[in-house]
Amino acid sequence: MLSLPKTPFVVVGLLEALAAASGMAAGAILSGATIPILSQSFLVWQLLLSFIFLGRRYSLNQLFGCFLVAVGVIITVASGSSAGSLMEAGIFWSLLMIVSFLFQAADTVLKEVIFLDAAKRLKGGTVDLFVVNSYGSAYQAVFICLLLPFLSKLWGVPFTQLPNYLRDGAACFLNIGTLSGGCDGAPLLPLLFIIVNMGFNISLLHLLQISSAVVSCLASTVSVPISVFLFTLPLPYLGVASSLPPGFIAGAIILVLGMLIYTWRPSSRLNNQEIDNCHC
Repeated sequence: MLSLPKTPFVVVGLLEALAAASGMAAGAILSGATIPILSQSFLVWQLLLSFIFLGRRYSLNQLFGCFLVAVGVIITVASGSSAGSLMEAGIFWSLLMIVSFLFQAADTVLKEVIFLDAAKRLKGGTVDLFVVNSYGSAYQAVFICLLLPFLSKLWGVPFTQLPNYLRDGAACFLNIGTLSGGCDGAPLLPLLFIIVNMGFNISLLHLLQISSAVVSCLASTVSVPISVFLFTLPLPYLGVASSLPPGFIAGAIILVLGMLIYTWRPSSRLNNQEIDNCHC
């Protein structure tokens, strides 16, 4: 597994770094309700890239199911936000966020290509998830470091002052010194975030390995209404719990319906009927 070509992993790291850089830059400007709505472009990119590079063909019920999933998420989130939130930050930042999801979709499709190629090179074997995740993360860290001058400019931080910001960030993470104000919960909360995030990403990577990039994307989409619901609970460090958006139930029902329609396979039933008719 360690002898697999490293070029795809380098490209994975580059795509993840570009997705993180553009996503963080746009996410700092866009409203919280806007990002889940724009994130539905991720599913569109997945379908398009899978069609182009993997030769996947999708039935009408699968396309309609994906459409319902996206609509369900938009209804769930947008029903509790102002109508003009998409336009408040400007079209550039919205387009930049959509481009960041293009990088993420390309990254996921490329990982699926890596799994398929590894099955051929390893003569039916599978590449370990941690090999793919470790190589991708290592190259991502390299490209993130190379992008730091660009990122500091987007953040409005002079590049010469970046070491001071990194030092202050480390003090906040460790929750020590005079800079620890506003760093409540550190370092426990950041560490818990890292652990949960790794578990979430590894689970999606495993699902990608045994299914496809689109199925992995649909599964991750379910996390949006779940997170909306969790923010209504009296959890620590969140302050006053928010209320459910008016369209939460309707959006969740449409999302689940879309998932069911996507997984429905009418062709197998029709084939069985044809076989029965032949026997008759």
